[in-house]
Formats: sequence, C-alpha cells, structure tokens
Amino acid sequence: MSLLGRIAALRYRPRGPVPPVSHVPQSTVTVAIGPVNYSNQGTLWAQALGENFPQVSTSTFAVEVPGGFNFPSDLIVPVDFYQKSRKWQEAQATSVSSFSHVLVEAEEPLFGRYMGRSPQKERTFLQTRGVNVAYMAHGTDIRIPSLHRQRTEWSPYVDSTLYLGRLEKIARKNLDFLTSIENEVFVSTPDLLLDLPSATWCPVVVDIDTWALSEQAPRRRKPLRVVHAPSVQTMKGTQLIEPVLRDLEAAGIIEYRPLQGIPSQLMPKEIAWADVVLDQFRLGSYGVAACEAMAAGKTVVGHVIPEVRHIVHENTGMSLPVIEATPDSLSDVLTEMAHSAQKLSSLQVTSREFVQRVHSGQRSAEILMSHWVAKGDKSDTARGA
Repeated sequence: MSLLGRIAALRYRPRGPVPPVSHVPQSTVTVAIGPVNYSNQGTLWAQALGENFPQVSTSTFAVEVPGGFNFPSDLIVPVDFYQKSRKWQEAQATSVSSFSHVLVEAEEPLFGRYMGRSPQKERTFLQTRGVNVAYMAHGTDIRIPSLHRQRTEWSPYVDSTLYLGRLEKIARKNLDFLTSIENEVFVSTPDLLLDLPSATWCPVVVDIDTWALSEQAPRRRKPLRVVHAPSVQTMKGTQLIEPVLRDLEAAGIIEYRPLQGIPSQLMPKEIAWADVVLDQFRLGSYGVAACEAMAAGKTVVGHVIPEVRHIVHENTGMSLPVIEATPDSLSDVLTEMAHSAQKLSSLQVTSREFVQRVHSGQRSAEILMSHWVAKGDKSDTARGA
C-alpha cells in the first residue's frame, strides 16, 4: 500500500463502539432510503410516503457529513464505520436486506467498501433476499458534462477548472449501470430526464409549512430586495451575476444580500426578507432552493432551458413559475420587476400554488407508490443475477 493509502486507511480507521444499524419497522411494506440524504430529500420522501400511505413504514440512513451539516435522518453513520468497519457493514447489510423495498440514492454504496463499492453486487445481494430495489439519481451522478455543454452556453462544464474527465467518467458509468437493469429508476430534478429518458421524475420535496409561515418583511416600494444563496458558486453562476447585482444596487434599483454559511434552520427568516430570490444560472434547471423560495411566496429568477420547462408542463400540466433570466438579461429583468409591484405580487401567488401542487410531497409519494412500491415485485427476475 502507498503512503497515501496508509494515511487514508488510518484516517478512516473505526474508533469507539460500533454504531447502530437501520431499524426495520414491523410492517408488511417497509421502505429504506439511503445513503446520502442530499438536501434532506431522503427524509422528506420517506415522510411523504408515510403520511400519504399509512400502510408503508420507512427508515432513512445517511453517512455523516463532517462539520455538522447533516440533515435529520433515522440513522446517521460515522464515515469511518461506514467505510471500514466490517462488523457494522455486515450488520447493516443484514438489516437492510430485511426491508421489503430499498431506494438507493445517487448510486452510492449502501455498505461502504463491504462489497467493493459495487452497485451491481449490492443489488444482487438484496434482490436474492427478496428486496425490491429502486434507484434515485440526484444530479452530477448522471449528468454528462459533454452533453450539457450543448444545451446551454452558460453550462458550468465549459469551465476548465472542473474535473470534467472525472465527472464524465462517473456519470457514464452510472448511466451504463442504470440502463442495464430492469429496476425502477427515478430522478429528482426534471433536467436529468434529458440524460436518462427512461427514468421517472420524482419531484424534490420541501416543508411547505416551515417556509410559508416564516415572518414576512413589510412591503415597500423600492428598492427591490434580492437574495442569492449559492450552495456551490461555480455551479450556480454566482460569479457571473454578482457584477450585475452590484451595479443595480449602486443605482438604487435593488438591495442585495448574498446568503452564505447560514445554517439551514435560519434560512427561512433570511428568505422572508426578500422580494426576489435568484436561483441558478448555469444548469438550466431548478431544485430545492427554488422550491423553498416559492413556498415562502417569493418570486424566483433563474435560467431554465426550454426543454426543462416543457418536461415540467408535460408532467404537471402547470407552467414553471421561475422567471427566465441569463447573466446577460438579468439586469433588465430585475429592473422591470422593480417597477412592477403588481406583476411581482401575481408571480408570488402563482409560485406558492405551483410548489404546493408539485413539491409538497403528495405528488412524489404517489409517484414512488405507483411506479415502484405498489407495483409487482421485479426482484424475482433478477434473483441470482
């Protein structure tokens, strides 16, 4: 083993008592979701299933995120035990194989290195034990950079600073796996259907009440209050739009607040202050942050390509109420909004209606049930595969 390999092995060497494993509920239909819980989606999908279908019991698990940025989950596993503890891995594998259904997020291994991080080996292990396995793709795990660059000139994958070769390799490997199996496959955002057309869109979920009930700042005529909360600035295009925002602020047209490093529980208060929330300007889609802002009754502005808007309308019968803007057109869009209070108010009502119908959890639960949980068990066809 190389020096770096030995250092990595020491870094992830389990220390202390072995943590617990997933608890299997006493129910006929049991669904486990893991192992990443990106943006709390695993937990919210599980809650939506339980609330809309009482016959379904759920359990979520996720690998611990260093720095205390974990979202709530039924089980949070320290990364060292997840990666290196054979005792924990074997116990977790036994527990998870006792569920009737397992939803694997982002094609990440459920049991660390126990089965060589192979999704195919884990799939075979679970299906030979009668588990109905499905997959949920989240984003970069299947988004192909070379194809994305052709969809929008603002694609982040035109940047040489990104590890494009690695991202392309990972996405194609995951797509090869997902298209080679007969299991149900879902995507969390509509743009991913452009990379994986055979999948089913299962919308992200937001806690409507948490965002809708946040205390709203008093209305005023001007300047327009604008916020932008980039999780990853390069991917959201922060560096492309901030010069525009600073110029508009200097002209007295907007008041701008960048939101970074703010704990998730404090974000509703910050968003409540705004009139407009700027989402993303590079990926050509929308996600959790945009839905949270719409739930708070805010007008959301971002770059969403026509193909994604078509997918949303085709699947929901509703038009996506994210106002279109690119880094080039953002100044004109915000200037017009600053002088049109009536239009702004109308957009906020539309946004709340959209997120209530599409992203409150009910629609996602119904999709998971109808396309997977309530369907015939496909695992028989793959036993021993």
